[in-house]
Amino acid sequence: MQNLKIIPPRSSVSFTLKEGQRLKVVDIQGEQVSDFISFNEHDPREYLSSGRTIDYAETIFLTKGIPFYSNRSNIMFEILEDTVGKHDFLLTPCSSDTFRIIYGHSNPHRGCLGNLTESLKEYGITADQIPICFNIFMNVDVDGETGKISVLPPKSKAGDYIILEARMDLIIGMTACSAGMSNNYSFKSIGFEIVD
Repeated sequence: MQNLKIIPPRSSVSFTLKEGQRLKVVDIQGEQVSDFISFNEHDPREYLSSGRTIDYAETIFLTKGIPFYSNRSNIMFEILEDTVGKHDFLLTPCSSDTFRIIYGHSNPHRGCLGNLTESLKEYGITADQIPICFNIFMNVDVDGETGKISVLPPKSKAGDYIILEARMDLIIGMTACSAGMSNNYSFKSIGFEIVD
């Protein structure tokens, strides 16, 4: 992991990932989440779609071998390796409103949405264009009877990872998540590496 780049706690990065390139996302210390979003590099109006991906996969348990679709039903990427197998594609990125409404903070952090907005602005992408993210390593439980959602500590341990392969040229935004509930109330870094 000598080429591993680091996303510091409660921050984000953006970059391009070309078709055929692979991205390895690593939970460096364990129990940390990365909000992950992608856009078509050549037309950012095409973006990663939770609804279409879950609809076509017929499951909310998205892991190795499942293609991830855009709002235009094109495959954006596929997970090739996954040492955890439990991620979330239901919940929106945390934001200042999340911290105000759920956590009761009077001076809220801008959250993953604010961090992604800041890092993606170089590509002309605004907050209103950021949909539900694929929340790598996030552990969300859905009660089969009531539908109640519970955010539990991630199952990822130090060194766990996923590897995905781009199926088109992508703009990527990634965070080291800012919401305490998502990462067992310990803010940590996320690592990533691009492999040609």
